Amino acid sequence: MNAETGIQLARIAPAPAARPFPPAPPSPGGPRLLSPREKAAVIVRLLLAEGATLPLATLPEHMQAALAEQIGQMRLVDRITLGAVVDEFLNELEQVGLAFPGGIEGALGMMDGHISTTAANRLRRLAGASSKADPWDRLTNLATDRLLPVIEAESTEIAAVMLSKLPVPKAAELLGKLPGDRARRVAYAVSMTGNVDPETVRRIGASLVAQLDAIPPRAFETGPVERVGAILNVSPAQTRDEVLKGLAEADTDFAEQVRRALFTFGHIPERLLPRDVPKVLRQLDQLTTVTAVAWAQRQPDLAPVADFILENISQRLAEALREEMAARGRVKEREGEEATNAVVMVIRQLEGAGELVLRRDED
Repeated sequence: MNAETGIQLARIAPAPAARPFPPAPPSPGGPRLLSPREKAAVIVRLLLAEGATLPLATLPEHMQAALAEQIGQMRLVDRITLGAVVDEFLNELEQVGLAFPGGIEGALGMMDGHISTTAANRLRRLAGASSKADPWDRLTNLATDRLLPVIEAESTEIAAVMLSKLPVPKAAELLGKLPGDRARRVAYAVSMTGNVDPETVRRIGASLVAQLDAIPPRAFETGPVERVGAILNVSPAQTRDEVLKGLAEADTDFAEQVRRALFTFGHIPERLLPRDVPKVLRQLDQLTTVTAVAWAQRQPDLAPVADFILENISQRLAEALREEMAARGRVKEREGEEATNAVVMVIRQLEGAGELVLRRDED
């Protein structure tokens, strides 16, 4: 019998009215009749006596209190009754066909990707309205990127309570993302949270959850700057220049941000590390590489890119490319732009997979 069995029985046992007196003595020749809560107490007591570690803290607080209260009321249980409770418990476990996660957060975690974000948020709001739901269970499972804006907007005291309730690795990650002065003030405020009562902490958690639920879901994973930049990266040069010119006339700041987010074929010498050039070419077929480099060599503004590529591969491969470029002859503009866009797409894919790192303007 493992430690999880006691938790399962305690979770399914109803909570009858508390008995003010110890159970009646066993009837002659048979087991004592116990309530479901008493049976749960017997199983948990038996597992604890065997040295099992039970995750009782995962149960709702009212169930933990009911279980502790029942264990405090129990006295002696005879062997016949103990054997009958264990047999009944094992028989009940054998009839179990499916196990569910328990709690709305567990259910939503299991159904992640199968229901809409709107429906998930609505269920979370309904669960948060219940006084039995612990809001910190949900906050603990959120990514630090979701929690960072909240901890930045809240007061130092609230931020200190938040760090105190979160797991240590996640709290350390959040603290490291705060500005230095803010991080020091929050860390000091943690030392003053010793006398905060549990109900206040629960209310703070509920307020933070409500604040997160009030943020409307985002339809796009990336911001407008990144989306426009990604589109212009693979657009023809003439289209890209015209769009940037129009953006500059409408919104100078937005146009500048888009310009910084751009990564085109012409940016390769500035942004791509020389050691990563062979890695990029290995992902391209020979015809695409030859077409891109041959077309770039005949463009005054892209000739340095062709030289950069040829200088950072083996001499034998560079000579082979030059021979094929000479045999390829003149490249049409459409073919050249398609080939250079293919090179850019491969670099972006390798960056997204973490196989290379592009240098930024600040680098």
